Amino acid sequence: MDKDSTTIWAQFKGLNPNDELVEINVRRTVFFPEKTGVNFITVRGFIMRHAATPWAPPTAGQVGLIGTHWSKGWIIENNTISHSVCSGISLGKYGDEFDNTSRDTAEGYVKTIERALLNGWNKETIGHHLVRNNAISHCEQAGIVGSLGAAFSTVAGNVIHDIHVRQLFTGAEMAGIKFHAAIDVEISRNHIYRTTRGLWLDWMAQGTRVTANLFHENQSEDLFMEVDHGPFLVDNNIFLSPTTLLSVSQGGAYIHNLMAGAIRIIPYDARQTPFHKAHSTELAGMHDNPFGDDRYFNNILVERVDLSPYNAAPMPVYLDGNVFLKGAKPSQHEKDSLHKADFDPALKLIEKSDGFYLELLFDKGWTERTRRLVTTERLGRAAISRLPYERPDGAPIRIDTDYFGKDRNDANPTPGPFENPGTGLISLKIR
Repeated sequence: MDKDSTTIWAQFKGLNPNDELVEINVRRTVFFPEKTGVNFITVRGFIMRHAATPWAPPTAGQVGLIGTHWSKGWIIENNTISHSVCSGISLGKYGDEFDNTSRDTAEGYVKTIERALLNGWNKETIGHHLVRNNAISHCEQAGIVGSLGAAFSTVAGNVIHDIHVRQLFTGAEMAGIKFHAAIDVEISRNHIYRTTRGLWLDWMAQGTRVTANLFHENQSEDLFMEVDHGPFLVDNNIFLSPTTLLSVSQGGAYIHNLMAGAIRIIPYDARQTPFHKAHSTELAGMHDNPFGDDRYFNNILVERVDLSPYNAAPMPVYLDGNVFLKGAKPSQHEKDSLHKADFDPALKLIEKSDGFYLELLFDKGWTERTRRLVTTERLGRAAISRLPYERPDGAPIRIDTDYFGKDRNDANPTPGPFENPGTGLISLKIR
């Protein structure tokens, strides 16, 4: 660029730009308040596309194609949001003079958190957004991004796909959904596929619930839990990508899931990361990240799953009622698992004109062994935060419904995300 002209270098992959339609995005965003604190906005029913959004790291102002800009109580629903250079929806942090100056360290992000607390990051002022039933695609950083500003929000019923598939650049923020500090956030009934990473909950996932989501065809893994101390709850999900979970966290509860991909556990991370007072952004302490203090109850685990690394966990782990199929490996900490190494559930995801169907072979023998209903009382407290697994309002949790919302048998719930789905080869419409 000089005073007279601007030169743009581009790749057209064998096409002649003189013969094709060429669009150049120059608008930074489509719908984004100029100032912070513009609360209680509803954005419903729009098609919003093509924005040259900037990179949105957790330590800087996060601009999306649409964004809430450090506010409270937005409803973003029933929209089509696509083709953002970086992020589709931003629920993230404000910008200030410290943007892109923080050291790329845990200490640098802790300073960002401390400044945010002084800048109104609390339950009364920030978050509480509802993002539901949107179609979000073709964004090169994240479908939905949010550092700090997504706390106390609900993200439900969205279809998120084709995120970072062009791989135009690299960095540590690419995912279908990427949140820092998902405090008391519910992520439910979303369909996330063909992304570089499905859901990435980085730092301070506390009081978070990930429930009844469908993940498949995600490149790295479906779920990444990074340096979180819990309590967080992952229940009634369908994980079908080659890797289900990457975890360097503690205090997780994995309940009634179908996990068909590998589980990778990082044994230790020395970063000192925060935990909070119950249902609050107020800091309660800092801790490093050993592994353990996880709970796996009533899951169906298939083929690539290997829980044996938990044998060496320095913190207690709790496992019960799980079904291991087609070579999936249990941990020695589970004394009475149902282990059917030679049983192939014949999992198959089929896309039809009216939605997605899951075929699987279900053995009635899995229900003949008695399992216990999972409740707040049974889950106990996360070891580091010392907080119970409960709802954002402090009410106790009972995992008494399945993926479809069907009531579970309190006396003997069926393993996996589907309550009493039938036996033999079954086909279920899951989206």
